[in-house]
Amino acid sequence: GVLLDMQRLGSREVRALSRLDDSKRLSEDDRDALYPQVMRAAVRIAVIAKSAPTIDRDGLHVSNLAALREALIAVAVPGALCLSDGFAVGEIDGCDTRAVVGGDAKSAAIAAASIIAKVTRDRQMVRCAAEYPQWGFSDHVGYSTPAHRAAIAEHGVTPLHRMSFASTAYQQLTL
Repeated sequence: GVLLDMQRLGSREVRALSRLDDSKRLSEDDRDALYPQVMRAAVRIAVIAKSAPTIDRDGLHVSNLAALREALIAVAVPGALCLSDGFAVGEIDGCDTRAVVGGDAKSAAIAAASIIAKVTRDRQMVRCAAEYPQWGFSDHVGYSTPAHRAAIAEHGVTPLHRMSFASTAYQQLTL
């Protein structure tokens, strides 16, 4: 979650943030350039991660909603409107909440949170690559690419892999 205060920014910072968009539609270089600008513009930032065992136990959708809710609670201030991308997160004390379908293309705060989350996750995958070099995490950053599936077929899974993920690469393993 990200709480932005656009009123405290100068025109140069506002222009820089006008490039905010869905992190998946931006190049890695664009996300990396926007990341420090969002960090400077944000009043509060919260990144919530859920472990593979938690996701396996609770399910991906439930885990994602719980993480989103926790992030919004961490950045919310009384009287704020808490926006979430696509899914309702329930009531948050002292705040109105609203799900915005396609929110990262409609809301600077949602787009900023998307960039913070994506850059943070990609950086975590690079750190994981140092511990598990055979899996190429720094290249595919956790997405199920052909190279990632080949690494799973050759080396098996790591504690980072979600066992509930329905991948053809997993089906080839004896788990």
